[in-house]
Amino acid sequence: MKSLRELYRIGHGPSSSHTMGPRFAAHKYLDRHPDALGFRVTLFGSLAATGKGHLTDQAIYEVLGLDCTKIIWKPEEVPSFHPNGMLFEALDTQKEAHDPWMVYSVGGGALMEEGQIATDTPDVYELSKMLDIKKWCEERGHSYWEYVDACEGPEIWEYLDEVWNVMCASIERGLDTEGVLPGELHLRRKAPQYIIKASGYSSNLQTRGLIFAYALAVSEENAGGGKIVTAPTCGSCGVLPAVLYHISKSRNFNRKRILHALATAGLVGNIAKTHGSISGAEAGCQAEVGVACAMAAAAANYCFGGSLAATEYAAEMGLEHHFGMTCDPVCGLVQVPCIERNAHAAGRALDCNIYATFAEGIHRVSYDQAVVIMKQTGKDLPSLYRETSEGGLAKEYVHN
Repeated sequence: MKSLRELYRIGHGPSSSHTMGPRFAAHKYLDRHPDALGFRVTLFGSLAATGKGHLTDQAIYEVLGLDCTKIIWKPEEVPSFHPNGMLFEALDTQKEAHDPWMVYSVGGGALMEEGQIATDTPDVYELSKMLDIKKWCEERGHSYWEYVDACEGPEIWEYLDEVWNVMCASIERGLDTEGVLPGELHLRRKAPQYIIKASGYSSNLQTRGLIFAYALAVSEENAGGGKIVTAPTCGSCGVLPAVLYHISKSRNFNRKRILHALATAGLVGNIAKTHGSISGAEAGCQAEVGVACAMAAAAANYCFGGSLAATEYAAEMGLEHHFGMTCDPVCGLVQVPCIERNAHAAGRALDCNIYATFAEGIHRVSYDQAVVIMKQTGKDLPSLYRETSEGGLAKEYVHN
């Protein structure tokens, strides 16, 4: 299992798989051909279907150059290895293509080549299943974050500190920025109004209002191309920051506890990425918002002193209750229903934390099982419900 550095990626939205991934791929290919006279990039499947709404072409042009790069869109051709396929080719003086490189954007900004079971970076974690990690912790009297520390070393805390800084900054920018998001939906930002309205309610309703405002702030920053952290993706980047920001503000937990919570959440996301999916194009929105909710639920449970079993249960519940969630962004934009889903998932994560605490961690379905079921459920979803914007809400909205 890879480092949390590969799960928590710092970059600009609106999509980790459709914007960050193609940008990283373009950089890699440019490094291989710095003297090429031109490039041809063919986008397949989901990348081609919703690439323009996700700014895929702009990300590639910014790296390879607008004048010397030709992009071919083939949404009807869906590669069997992963729906987000890209073929890079260098062009010579005769416009002949050579050195083809087929690569896939598999979610969270990560890249893979066909036949790979992992990226080319080394594994950091020997254990990659929640129950195995839980047993490791029980035998040593450790918390989940201590397994992260044992595997990653002390350097990870400096990186997670930077991650937390970016998360907080994205919330604060989002709360302070009004206006309309880019794209044909002309969607107005809501976070500044939500934070004001929340102050007028009693404490219970205020908590929900604040959670909504924080999640909206990050998600709207992402939709506007702002700097965010994948948690685990751009499309689901508002859930975990909202929960931890609210907890840190309302409970005055120290920074170290928040970083430990980030590490705990990172394990949950990493397991889903390793044994399931965090790609909406591969497994629907359950793989993005569902995993984000699981991460946030585990982080909250740790913060409030939950046991190892309760934290694992909170994560399982956060993912299980998103099974079957489709990914059908209207107009291919990471806005409707994406932004709203982040807000609701943040609220649900807190509910999962409370429920798991009341249950004392006693449950039947493990988080590891939920991850496997989520991936299989995603495969069973028709492709029109997996980030192609060809069905569901996206289709009906256009018809109206």
